[in-house]
This record gives sequence, structure tokens and C-alpha cells, in this order.
Amino acid sequence: MRPAGKPRRLLAVVLPAAVSFALASCNAEPEAVKAESRPVRAVTTENRIAGDDIVLTGHVEAQNEASYGFRIGGRIVERLVNVGDRVRQGQVLARLDPQNEQNALRSAQAALAAARAQLNQASNAYDRQRQLLSRGFTTRAQYEQAEQANLTARSQVEDAEAQVRIAQDRLGFTELKADAAGTVTQRRAEPGEVVQPGQPIVIVARQNGRDAVFDVPAQMLQTAPGDPEIRISLTNDPSVTAIGRVREIAPQADAVTRTFAVRVGIDNPPEAMRLGSTVVGRVMVETGPVIEIPASALTRIDGQPAVWVVDPDKNTVALRQVTVDRFTPAAVAVSSGLKPAEIVVTAGVQALHPGQQVRLLGAQP
Repeated sequence: MRPAGKPRRLLAVVLPAAVSFALASCNAEPEAVKAESRPVRAVTTENRIAGDDIVLTGHVEAQNEASYGFRIGGRIVERLVNVGDRVRQGQVLARLDPQNEQNALRSAQAALAAARAQLNQASNAYDRQRQLLSRGFTTRAQYEQAEQANLTARSQVEDAEAQVRIAQDRLGFTELKADAAGTVTQRRAEPGEVVQPGQPIVIVARQNGRDAVFDVPAQMLQTAPGDPEIRISLTNDPSVTAIGRVREIAPQADAVTRTFAVRVGIDNPPEAMRLGSTVVGRVMVETGPVIEIPASALTRIDGQPAVWVVDPDKNTVALRQVTVDRFTPAAVAVSSGLKPAEIVVTAGVQALHPGQQVRLLGAQP
């Protein structure tokens, strides 16, 4: 029989060795996990000139509108155009009752005929006195009197001729004519009304150009470029487009909206952009250099936007706070916090921690 004490000593020797092997195995497993690199996707940052699309809604107006009115007063007997009618140069738009002006013209013509008869009589008397004076059969005083009567009669004829021309002009003023082709946009008087000189009768939009008019806030005017190219499209048919440039900015803000009316001249306006059509204007305003990264790269630190930046030498990541300038559905524009040529993690950001080893699956420029 074996002594009872020896197996106990052998067990005491074996147990510490097994425990030590097990502890060594446990310590080795975390080291292996810690050394393992996590695969991530990343992009390389670069500066870009960012811009914002400013979109405004406006309407189409004529570049020039003429308000036509009679140069004399009277009663309208005929208005020959309506709203929407196209007119040509020289077309009659409306007429006044011409009876008074016709009578004035006939009176002026009669006065001219009388003046010419007096001139003929005075001219004959002057010729006789001139011949008699050369022969010595009349006095110098009578000759000078006949000469003065001739000059007076000639002046009266010139005055009568001027009165006839004035009467003819006034008769012509009873017809209101368009001085350029265009489209009637408003009518301000109806037949039978008695109007005053210069009172608007019809308003015609001339066909020498069209404007897109927008109400623009003052702050937007300050940040807009000097001579931007504006893309204009119809709201009910965006396929109808045109290009325009700012032609005029109102010097004073609207009393109600506090906005400034900006007129944009449309280059070669399509036929579909009729007067009064509602249009949309778009202009790109540069906001300076920014760095755009995919939206999936964005995370948070202390409630602020942040991204994971890869150290290319150690292949470790660090969390860095950034300032976001604007958001788009697929990307974010970062104005500060990143530099060009840095590597930013775009996929796998939820499972990272500071100083973690990573393995790049693809750095995209």
C-alpha cells in the first residue's frame, strides 16, 4: 500500500500548473482581439467651391409699357381694341367726337382765304405805289404806307396758315394711334366717356422685350453676385426655359413686403412665356470653399457633428468635431474641422472607438 500523504502532494503540484496555463490562455485571447483591425470604407477629402441655388417666383411683364391717351379732351365715340388684342404701329386705338375740331379747321381755312385776299390786294397796291414813286407821281409817305400794308397782310397770311396747321393737328388728335407694335394689357375708358387731355385710355405692352419680375429680400441682394446668369422656367411647364440677366433693381423697397423689385431681361423669350405668366428664377450663389463628404460619415460628439479621421501612418482613427455648412440628401458640406487630403471613414462609424486600428477597404478620392 502507498502512503496516504503522497497523492496529495502530487495534486498540489499539478493544480498550479493547470491554473497557470488556463490564465495564460485567457490573457492571450484579448491580445489577439485587440490586435485585429476593423475593416472600414473611407474617402479622401478635397476642397470644392460650394454654391447655393436661390429660387424665387415671379411673373412676366413687358420691358416697356405705353399708356396711351388723347392729347386733347373730348367725348369718346369709338374704342377699337380690347385687352389681349395685338396692335401694329400706326393702328387706330380709339376716336373722339371730331365735330368741334372739324369746325375749328373750317374756320381757320376761311381765315386763311381772307388773309390771302387781303395780301393780294395789299400786294397790288404796293406795286402801283412803287411804280408811281419811280415816275414821281406819288409821295414817299403813300409808298411807305402801301409797303407797310403789304407786310402786314403777308404776316396775317402766315398766321392764318399756322392756325390751319394747328386745327389740322387737333383734328388728327381725335384719333389715338399706336406708335409701336404690341399687345393691349388694359383699357381705362369706354365709348361715351368724356376724357381729359392725357387721361389713359389703353395700355399697350410693346413687343421689344420681356422681363421676369421678382421680389427679392435686401439680404439676398447683398450676397448675390454682380451680374448673375439667371435660369428662368415656367411653373406650369418646367421644360420651357430661358436665360436672363438683371436689367433693373428698384431703388426703393416695397412699403408692405420690404422687398425690392428686380427686373430680369429674358433673352429670346419662348412664345409660351406670355405676359403675366408665373415663372421660377434660379441663380447659383457661391458660398466659398468647403469639403463635401458623404452623409454616412457624420456622427456626433457632445451633441455636435463629428467624423472619424484615419491616421495614415498608424491606421488608427480619431473623432474630430466639424462645422457643417449645409446638408443635401446624399452629402454634407463641411466648412471647418477638416483639411484637404485627409481620410474620413464613411462606413462602419457606429462600431469605432478612439485609437482603434482600422483596415481601409477603399479610399476614394
